[in-house]
Amino acid sequence: MKFLSAKKVRSLLKPLAGVAVVSAMVFSSPTTFAHHAFSAEFDANQPIELTGVVTKLELVNPHSWLYFDVKQADGKVANWGFEFGAPFSLKQKGLTKASLPVGTQVTLKGFRAKNGLNFGYAVTATLADGRVFTTGGAPDAPANQQKSSAPKS
Repeated sequence: MKFLSAKKVRSLLKPLAGVAVVSAMVFSSPTTFAHHAFSAEFDANQPIELTGVVTKLELVNPHSWLYFDVKQADGKVANWGFEFGAPFSLKQKGLTKASLPVGTQVTLKGFRAKNGLNFGYAVTATLADGRVFTTGGAPDAPANQQKSSAPKS
């Protein structure tokens, strides 16, 4: 029977040890592949409700975004961006691109971005015809302000 020398065993195990250490670090840390939390970008203590006209709707993963022009108190128009949930989740709730075409009036309730810029996290979207859609999807976001009343398609 032929045995490997200790030197030969060490030389064979060295690359494996490196792989094992890196694998342990990657797979033992749940935040390595975790998605950002609501609280990382948005402030639960700053609820916001804005009404404006849709300028763009991006149904993209992992988060959809709605941009709309809001008339400010001074009469100037500011463009805001609000994060929505994933496209599939929105579709299950009845919200599609056809629901919010450019030019549609919409009221969004949600929470302002921590950075103070014109961004927010939308919890609900209410259309001029009274339909209400639940738009958020973050598990750590504050409880929904309203339930969706839109028919599922």
